Amino acid sequence: MNEHVLVINAGSSSLKYSLVDAKSGDAAATGLVERIGEANSLHVHHGPDGEFRDEQAVPSHEAALRAAVEAFETQGPALGDANIVAVGHRVVHGGAQFGAPALVDDALIAAVTELVPLAPLHNPANLEGIEVARRLLPDLPHVAVFDTAFHQTLPSYAYTYAVPREWPAKHGIRRYGFHGTSHSFVSEQAARLLERDPGEVNLIVLHLGNGCSATAVRRGKSVDTSMGMTPLEGLVMGTRSGDVDPAIHGHLARVAGQSAEDTDRALNSQSGLKGLAGDNDFREVSRRRAAGDEHAQLAFDVYTYRIKKYIGAYYAVLGAVDAIVFTAGVGQHSAEVRAAALHGLEGLGIQLDADRNAAPPPAGGAVSTDDSPVAVLVIPTNEEWEIAREALTVIHA
Repeated sequence: MNEHVLVINAGSSSLKYSLVDAKSGDAAATGLVERIGEANSLHVHHGPDGEFRDEQAVPSHEAALRAAVEAFETQGPALGDANIVAVGHRVVHGGAQFGAPALVDDALIAAVTELVPLAPLHNPANLEGIEVARRLLPDLPHVAVFDTAFHQTLPSYAYTYAVPREWPAKHGIRRYGFHGTSHSFVSEQAARLLERDPGEVNLIVLHLGNGCSATAVRRGKSVDTSMGMTPLEGLVMGTRSGDVDPAIHGHLARVAGQSAEDTDRALNSQSGLKGLAGDNDFREVSRRRAAGDEHAQLAFDVYTYRIKKYIGAYYAVLGAVDAIVFTAGVGQHSAEVRAAALHGLEGLGIQLDADRNAAPPPAGGAVSTDDSPVAVLVIPTNEEWEIAREALTVIHA
């Protein structure tokens, strides 16, 4: 019998869920409750009979999960008939404590609560989702799967910042990395496409969506990644700046009287593509660029230049690269980003096939030439399936 995992991703004002066959990755149903706490909340459930939409106030995450459970019963598939073996929860920050998924218990709740200062926008919502689900689904094992866990294999020289030695111990200042479930899943799929064992291949994985990150994967293990202590560092993103001079905070405090909190907020929510072009949706930036908008063109150039810099840096870190892998919304769907980011890297053995790049295989495949020493792969990510698989490893351990 198929083993299903109910995957839950609780955000600050949203609850995303999916009923996933842990073996095949097929989703029997998916859903999203957004604008929780507002009068115009929206619940969309995709089940066997199609899409169900409900617009009414959803005051809390508990109400959102109750609505999801009710949708399963009325729209299908019925949870009682689905052979659900676990509930898998996405947790953004696992700190240095969690290098693997873990069974949820009171000790884990306490540990994740202590990590809230490292992820004040994410971990509280993740914890609320876990606590609500444990109340409503008390007879199922609950498993926490951490975005940071895949990067716990970074060597100390890669995760250590050159800051006063007491900062890491007192304040947790170090590189953690994020998007770990995506990088883990895509790395394994890339090895499969290369017909190699994951422990044999070196990859540069580029997760490019509204949030963006690059990871150097040596023989199946993350050895460097672009996001740092927070998801702000690294590549240019939809609303996040990526790498900037840290002295910006002090400079703006001196010349503009701007608080550290205001600068931090601007770098996280008003920067990136939005700051450069006024839009954080890459599709809109691309449309405006095609129409000759100079701000959109600059945003595109900055965005792709930063990707190219990280490819070069991680090529040096790895020494030898078997494949460059593009994933997530922009990485999978934007041929122009892939072409611009890889332009001029032929000397590194990266040879893009223009026709393949324009129409990559929907299920994932190569967009490089047959004789390219380094493969270029486009692979759809599936974080829900990865969470389901990791939850299964915990309950069957």
